[in-house]
Amino acid sequence: MGERHDPNNHDFSDIMELRQRRLSDEQTGRYTAYLAEIFTALGLDLDTPATRETPELHLQALIDITAGYDGDPKLIKSFDTECRQGSDCLLSQVVEGPIPVFSLCEHHALPFFGYAYVGYIPHEHILGISKLTRLVRLYAMRFAVQERIGRQIADTMTTILQPHGVAVYLEAHHLCMEMRGVRDKAPTTRTTHWRGNYENDAALRTEFFTVCGVAR
Repeated sequence: MGERHDPNNHDFSDIMELRQRRLSDEQTGRYTAYLAEIFTALGLDLDTPATRETPELHLQALIDITAGYDGDPKLIKSFDTECRQGSDCLLSQVVEGPIPVFSLCEHHALPFFGYAYVGYIPHEHILGISKLTRLVRLYAMRFAVQERIGRQIADTMTTILQPHGVAVYLEAHHLCMEMRGVRDKAPTTRTTHWRGNYENDAALRTEFFTVCGVAR
């Protein structure tokens, strides 16, 4: 019999694609100057009480809203499953959502925002409920694309928990379409990702959407 998988005793930093970021004072000053030059060229008057600190504040804001690259030390906390080999162990879902999503499109560095719904069918372990929100934020708080966020969540859940299945549904508005380009304010972009039992069981997928309160 193989060794029992325990997520609490593993280092999953590699699959999370973390990038520890440390800006020196010299880098911070240089990047702030670059931003000041860009803002000025685009028409912003930086010589007012409201705007003198804008380049510095903007740089710090970018660091803050891409903090997903730095990881989350409180992310991994699992517990033994509550299923005791009953007939529903391959069907019972844990679903969390709506989880707010805020991210920066890597194409235009403009925000997209919406909600994520994450479901899974536990095997040996369950994840603390707050950890699902932390996992979504880990990948959303980066320069990203919506499709990748969903894939990363599904793959990380699969690797950490080795569950019977994982389902991820995201819906978002993209300001790169609403503030520029076609300037279309209506569409919501929706993406789904399925792993394990969800891939081949349409009834499970339907139940997931029903529990999420998502009309199909």
